[in-house]
Order: sequence, then C-alpha cells, then structure tokens
Amino acid sequence: MPALTLKTSSLQASAALAGLLLSAGCVPAHRQASWAIFPLQRSVPHDGLAVVSQPDGYGLHIWIDTDTRESGICQPRWTPDPARLFNGNGTAPFSSGLASRQEFFDAVARSDVRRALRQQSEALCKEADPKRSFRWLEPPLTPEQVQVEAFPLLEEPDLLSDPAAVLEQEEAFLKEATEPGD
Repeated sequence: MPALTLKTSSLQASAALAGLLLSAGCVPAHRQASWAIFPLQRSVPHDGLAVVSQPDGYGLHIWIDTDTRESGICQPRWTPDPARLFNGNGTAPFSSGLASRQEFFDAVARSDVRRALRQQSEALCKEADPKRSFRWLEPPLTPEQVQVEAFPLLEEPDLLSDPAAVLEQEEAFLKEATEPGD
C-alpha cells in the first residue's frame, strides 16, 4: 500500500507542477506576435512583405526593390527602413510611417522571413524582366552590413538644377528687364 501512495502523490505533484507551468506560460494571443508573414503589395505585385512581429497585429512592411545594374542579373536591393505594419492579423492590413532598423534586423534574422523575402524578390525580378537571371543577396543583419546606395538618376546634373545657378539666372533676367533698352 505505501508504494501505491507514493506513486499517487508523485503523480499528483507532477500534475500540479505541469498545471502551474502551463498557467504561468499562457499569454493571450493578442499580447504576443503571431509572426504571420504574407505578401503585401506596395506598388506592384511582389514588391512588399508583411511581417507581424509585435502583438496586436503590428509589425513591418518590408519593401522589396530590385537591382539590375549588372547585365543579365536581377538581385534584391535592401532598404533596412521598413514601414510600420498595422492590422497585420486583420482583414485589411496597411502600413504607415517607419519602423525601426533594429526591428528589420530582428525580423530578417528569422529563416522563415528570409525564405519569404527570397520568394518575393525572385518573383519581382521574373515579372520585371524574365530574361535576367536571379541572384539572391542576403539582407543586412546588422547596421554595419547596411550599404548606402547611391541612386545615380537623382544625382544627374540635368535632373535637378543648382539653386545658386537658378538664382543667378533670375537676377540676370531681372537686371536686363530693368535696364533701359536700345
């Protein structure tokens, strides 16, 4: 009989401990991240990925761009400044404002997020130019790995006029207009 009592009390203690651990580890669903990952279009199909990384459906809207500077190759161009995702667990997710770079680094450290980014990047490249080969580049995982991209079209002298030169031209026109003519 003592062996049965010991076994019963041992089982009761184990059950009580398991119940205590389960109740202490329970967190309501709205208070933890679902880590849902799904395409969320920005302008064209495959150019955005939603990652629900915070409770209540908040997270990141990672924008995916392509780099086609190398002939015949299309690869992702990483911008580690994602938009803030709202209503990620709802029926109409949207983004507004900016999320932090650290949140981006935390999200892309996950293999499931990188796998989804790779799929979307490849689909975006294939849709943009099916003749180009796709090359996967891992996203930056730390601030030190971020490469500042120069966008040459924005630096071309014929796209943006030099403000000092414009002011000089305006002053010359005004001077000509106010001088007595021949």
